Amino acid sequence: MMTVRFVLGACAIGVLAACQPSVPEDSRFGVGFDNTFDAQRANRDATLATGVPAAPGVSAQPLPAPGSAEATAAETRAILAQTSEQDSAARAAAAAANSGVAPVIASPTNPAPAVINNATGISRENNFDAVSGERSIEVDAARLAANRAQYQVIQPQALPERTSTGPNIVAYALSTNHPVGTTLYKRFQFNAAGKYNRNCGQYRHQDQAQIAFLSSGGPEKDPKGMDPDGDGYACTWDPSIYRNTNG
Repeated sequence: MMTVRFVLGACAIGVLAACQPSVPEDSRFGVGFDNTFDAQRANRDATLATGVPAAPGVSAQPLPAPGSAEATAAETRAILAQTSEQDSAARAAAAAANSGVAPVIASPTNPAPAVINNATGISRENNFDAVSGERSIEVDAARLAANRAQYQVIQPQALPERTSTGPNIVAYALSTNHPVGTTLYKRFQFNAAGKYNRNCGQYRHQDQAQIAFLSSGGPEKDPKGMDPDGDGYACTWDPSIYRNTNG
């Protein structure tokens, strides 16, 4: 019985050994490594063959203290240099996109614009140096005298009196005191509405209608039918406007 168990155990060990992967003979390959090792080593050898890169130069001058004027100036120069490169690229792109004229970019490094003084016809009377170089005090005095000789003195005159242009509706309104609609004068009622609408419609304002009414015999007479109720006020004219102003 023991012999059978021993044989079965030996067979199981043999089967497990057959299933284990083979270990590579090259010790360079292991966990986490692959065939890129050879490529990396070839790149390194090629770089070394062209020569070792020179180390950047080291200045013996000490760096400026943080926050000092020198440090601020250095930072400003670096920013301006970077901004100049960006501005150049932007101008080139803009020139390619438009008519070819590069836009003007505001920058502290831009030169001052040229001063152009070709404005003619602008007075320089406030500049004493400019005026004294053009004419003298005697010339100015002669010009003032010539200007005074051209003056014309106009004497005051009395205002002209207003001529009579018709009845004074203001005086008429102040001479009455009865309200609108109070019948004081007899009127003919034949075709009263037609005459009222036709004749009152000829005037743009009630004041004009009242003047025409008084000019044609009103308030006692009303041949045009402009005062059908006989109150002495034509075409809805209201004298209270002038009465209130006078009061």
